[in-house]
Amino acid sequence: MRPGVPLGTIAGIKIGANWSVLVVAVLLVQMLALAVVPAGTPVRWLLATAGAVTFLLSLLAHELAHAFVARAFGVRVERVTLWLLGGVAELGGEPPSPRADLLTAAAGPAASALFGGLVGTIAVGLDAIGAPAGVVAVMRWLAAVNVLLAAFNLLPGAPLDGGRVLRAALWRWHGDRDRAALGAAGVGRVLGWCLLALGASELLVAGLIGGIWLALIGWFLVSAAGVEAGIARNRMVLHDAPVSSAMQTRIACVDADCTVAEAAAAVIEAAPEGRAVALRTAGGRPEGLVRVADFARVPPSQRADVPVRRIAMPSNAVAVVAPAQRLADVAGAVSRAGGALVVDNGVLVGLLDRADVARAFERGALGSGHPGPGADAGDS
Repeated sequence: MRPGVPLGTIAGIKIGANWSVLVVAVLLVQMLALAVVPAGTPVRWLLATAGAVTFLLSLLAHELAHAFVARAFGVRVERVTLWLLGGVAELGGEPPSPRADLLTAAAGPAASALFGGLVGTIAVGLDAIGAPAGVVAVMRWLAAVNVLLAAFNLLPGAPLDGGRVLRAALWRWHGDRDRAALGAAGVGRVLGWCLLALGASELLVAGLIGGIWLALIGWFLVSAAGVEAGIARNRMVLHDAPVSSAMQTRIACVDADCTVAEAAAAVIEAAPEGRAVALRTAGGRPEGLVRVADFARVPPSQRADVPVRRIAMPSNAVAVVAPAQRLADVAGAVSRAGGALVVDNGVLVGLLDRADVARAFERGALGSGHPGPGADAGDS
């Protein structure tokens, strides 16, 4: 998911918000002002706004907990994005073990439960000393909703955190992560259909407008569980094939300060069938990636004057993978970024893009094996 509004970084992790968060914020402010803050409170709407912002910050803390634990296990964190149904921490790989998977998944609900307990305790203390009723009411709501969020996320179905916990348990039990992911996705799909049916019945039978929200969550779970099942099946097709089995080894590599014309000439000379050009610094460190298709963005008459970095994907937007990593583990990150630099001990040794991953899937599905190391970018 791409954030509509970048919000900066926290501990090196990019933070963003999808435009749908504005809808959530407006609805939360209205709900808090009309249903939580006592009528007649002088600063009713101000308290409602503060409560809504604090809730969104608690969602961010939930996702950052996932991100920090994942990073502690060596998993690259690409970004954290808030959106209509909460938030998502986008990881550039998979946890390396069942234990890492379990702790990464459990970190979010633990953070929400801890925040809810802390705020609830403060609310009790403020109420005891006679603090304004509006403040106490908003804090009690924040405590309750965070505890509820933790409990809901622990339901045992992917893509909820509880589904990740189930995946980790199944992985530990029979030793197959992809089979475990399929099982968790299956439970998530059943859970989603149940919520969808419950929401529809609330709306159509009982006339409760809240059924729309419940049905929307159910629909999301069904869709997301289907995606997760598809990813797991694709991973099973790729088996343990390493990145080196699919990467392009005939690559064009140019200095980041060269022009678009020089980069195009490098492609023709070094890798005429290549689909991308790697950028490097004067010291040889990989600095970005330019897709050959992006050359068309610069008119031919200007290519000798336009620096290639102007049309490049910067290094922080490009996946960086190792040749020995499992291709299945990095396929998602490559798909999101559009390409990856394959780096071994600081040295650029290849490129990987969506077409390379797709070709590996095709060969795996055909049962013809995987392309051997050093496969040419132009093979088909």
